Amino acid sequence: MQETNSIGTGNDIVSELSNLDFSKIALNDVIGYIVQFGKNVLLAIIVYFVGRLLIKYTMKALRTLTQKRKMEASLTSFLISLVSISLNVFLAIIIVGILGIDTSSFLAVFASAGIAVGMALSGTLQNFAGGVLILLLKPYKVGDFIEAQGFAGTVREIQIFSTVLGTPDNQTVIIPNGPLATGSLKNSTKAPTRRVDIDVDVAYGTDPDAVRTVLMDIINADERIMQSGTFAPFIPMTSMGSSSLTFQMRIWVKAPDFWNVKFETTEKIYRQLGEAGIEIPFQQMDVHIK
Repeated sequence: MQETNSIGTGNDIVSELSNLDFSKIALNDVIGYIVQFGKNVLLAIIVYFVGRLLIKYTMKALRTLTQKRKMEASLTSFLISLVSISLNVFLAIIIVGILGIDTSSFLAVFASAGIAVGMALSGTLQNFAGGVLILLLKPYKVGDFIEAQGFAGTVREIQIFSTVLGTPDNQTVIIPNGPLATGSLKNSTKAPTRRVDIDVDVAYGTDPDAVRTVLMDIINADERIMQSGTFAPFIPMTSMGSSSLTFQMRIWVKAPDFWNVKFETTEKIYRQLGEAGIEIPFQQMDVHIK
């Protein structure tokens, strides 16, 4: 009886020692994993801040390079936007690898997700393709005044997915590149010259030659108005309305002078027609009573 008790006691001691060893091993593994993961997280944080700093200086150097090479502003903004996104994605992949995630499987999952997201965001991809087409075909560039998609303004930036306009009243309009590349668009500053058309209404009974004389005096006094060759001024009578004769002053100017010449010339016409005694009629109706 005593021998049996001693044997049983020895087995219990061995079992307890074994359990103690396994507990120590498991605890050491957990501690080691935590320490290693902490090191990876610390390294990932360092890489992130260093990477962001390098990206910042890289973008600054790229902007300086484009300015020295005098690259077109529209191409510069598109290139900077594309490089910035690419570098940030590359930095994210590096950080994921440092954290111990298998980048090959991550890239495979990312590619699969990219296909699904690409199908869901087909419009966004269309905008990207539109941005590439705009840079290749150049229907407009930074600084041009365009009208498209119901908006009008000066092009400030051509980004990867959209174009930024500044309206005459200093509002910002962002239009996707897809519709701009495939839809109708009016570029008012692409050509170096523009024609200014101003309708002039005078009363019936007015001598047409007298009207043209006043209008030509205004034209000759403005050096901004072109007067030679195909740009010679033309003042036809365009219609006989219900209460007025309509002449149209057609003059050519350089594109940047368009609005100033149009506004100033319209005011000069009003003043000088009055000084010449030429009546500018208003809408009226004659009623005859028998």
